Amino acid sequence: MLHVLFDRRPWFRAKSHGYGAGLPIAWQGWLMLGMHLALMVGAVLLLNDQPVLLAVTIFFCAFAPLPLYRARTEGGWRWRWGRREGR
Repeated sequence: MLHVLFDRRPWFRAKSHGYGAGLPIAWQGWLMLGMHLALMVGAVLLLNDQPVLLAVTIFFCAFAPLPLYRARTEGGWRWRWGRREGR
């Protein structure tokens, strides 16, 4: 089971314009994106009466998984101008 989660195939397509990851292309990417969003929504719902703790938690929740997104993006993260790689 773990070999399915930890294979080397990309989970996200590279953005065609700009820098970063695009939409998921594998079920692991969709799972990660869903868990990331659920974590942030849960933090907002649980900590909405504590604004300082909420801000710190949201900051951490937003940026902590970025290395995994970057590692699992097809072609890595770099600036793209929208041209196809083969042209």
